[in-house]
Amino acid sequence: MRGPIAPPQVPLAASRAEVFADLVQDSVERLERRWPQLADIDFLVLEVPRLEGRGDQAAWADDAVPLGGVIPSRDGRRARVVVYRRPVEIRTKGRDERAALVHEVVVEQVAELLGLTPETVDPRYGED
Repeated sequence: MRGPIAPPQVPLAASRAEVFADLVQDSVERLERRWPQLADIDFLVLEVPRLEGRGDQAAWADDAVPLGGVIPSRDGRRARVVVYRRPVEIRTKGRDERAALVHEVVVEQVAELLGLTPETVDPRYGED
């Protein structure tokens, strides 16, 4: 027998990418209550970060794979916050740990974009 194990309305049918995108959206919604200007920012999920540069010389400044990034607004385009799914998934075990790391990454990127500290963006930042 071939076919889906569960009907589409059951959470089991959601892909890992969809579940991850939901975690990012949940985090953004939590922050939007305190920071309504986040409605003017696009939040994206990408699989992995791209290397900028050429060939083997391309690397990130601190040699660590980034978990997120910020693309400032320019040329009429809205600012964007990006969360990289695979690096976050690799560093976490389980949904709760993943949700916590996603929120931490979103808070850090929003803080960078707004020129604030992460603790200002979310007073609970860094708490376990």
